[in-house]
Order: sequence, then structure tokens, then C-alpha cells
Amino acid sequence: MYTYKTHIRFSEVDIDLHLTLPALMTEFQDCSIFHANAIGQATGNLRQEGHLWLLSSWQIIIDRYPSLYEEVELGTWAYGWRNFFGYRNFTMKDSDGKLTAYASTNWVYTDLATGHPARVPEEVRDLYGTEPPLDMEVAPRKIALPEGGKSLDAIPITKSDIDANGHVNNARYVAIAQELIPDGFATRQLRAEYRTAAKFGHVFYPTIWTVDDSGRTRIIVALRDHEQKTYAVVEFTGS
Repeated sequence: MYTYKTHIRFSEVDIDLHLTLPALMTEFQDCSIFHANAIGQATGNLRQEGHLWLLSSWQIIIDRYPSLYEEVELGTWAYGWRNFFGYRNFTMKDSDGKLTAYASTNWVYTDLATGHPARVPEEVRDLYGTEPPLDMEVAPRKIALPEGGKSLDAIPITKSDIDANGHVNNARYVAIAQELIPDGFATRQLRAEYRTAAKFGHVFYPTIWTVDDSGRTRIIVALRDHEQKTYAVVEFTGS
């Protein structure tokens, strides 16, 4: 397991001085980047070798959102491999060692020349190692879309949405989708499925659904293009 400690920064909190959901995702994402760098698998090294890890899906459980200045410990590890998929867990713990949030993710090992998935080499698996998975109920990678849904106004993709890989950053899809759900909605589980990379100049045409599952509300947002081809699906589940 790769771990490090940090503090919740002012740039990461909302009006109530609690960590935001997109900031939590960024913390987890950075943790994976630091882990890869520590074992010689930094993004630059991978690009030179002609490969890249692309995130396929998130499932994040939030017990609570830490406050400004609070010390937290981030942790991550690989827990499995299958063909071109790598599976990674994340944890965020408070100063007492109690989990505040944790996650399961699927990643795709990608050939830069073709843009297609590639089988994960044995030597890469060995570098990361494999540890037991976190004890959590893992949801399916794909998010089923209900019938119907409400179409919302188009959202142009801006330059600030784009990351070093040249497409919309994983956390930005969630931040954009979160802007479309009601204020004050307390997300306790976040699922995100990434289907097609969106780039600068593209436009999102969102569709939203609200589903009541035995008293628990789920809000699903599909971010699509003008032909209804899906870039990403984001599901927010309340308390």
C-alpha cells in the first residue's frame, strides 16, 4: 500500500468549509499518480513506452467530508488484474485512523498509438503488486440508465476542464454533473462510468433522472454529445 499524509486545503472546501466531492476525487487521483511515480510508472515514463492508464469507473463511499485544515492520510493499492483491466482501492483516513471515504476503481491499460486497450504486461503487474481488496460491496462498473429523463441545457467544454492527457479530467465530469443536481444534496455514494473521452471544443448535452430506491434517492446524470453518444454517466446516491 502507498500512503501519505496531507491537510485539507482552502482550495478544496465548500462554503461550509468541508472537502468537496470533486476535491476528494482529485486527492484520490493524485494519490494514484504519486504511487505510480514511486515505482517508476510515472505518466511521462508510460508515454515514452507508448502506454497510458485511463480510468474506466469510480465507486466512492463517503462516511463524512473532512473539514478545512484537518489532517488526513491517503492510501491506495492494486487489488487485481484481468486482461487490460487493473483494479485499485483508495482510502482516506482521519488523524484517529478512521475511514472518512474509500473507493474502488477500474483502470484500462491503453496503447497510445492505437487508442485501444492493451493487455497489462506481467512486469507492470509485478511493479504494482497485488494486495487483498478493501472489504466493501463493489457495484457494477456500468451504470444502467432508466427510461425517459429530463434534457438540460448544453454545456460547452472549456480549456480548464482539460488535463495533461488532453481530455476532460475524471473529476471534472463529476463536478459538471454535480452542478445539475439540487443544492444541499448530500452524496454518500458516487459512481462514475467513463465511456468516451471528451475534449476541448466538444459540448455536453446532459440528461438527468431522479430515482427513489426504498427511501434512498439516486440522481443519475448522463453527459452526451448532440447525437446522444455518451461520454460519461455519474450517479449520486444520498443518505
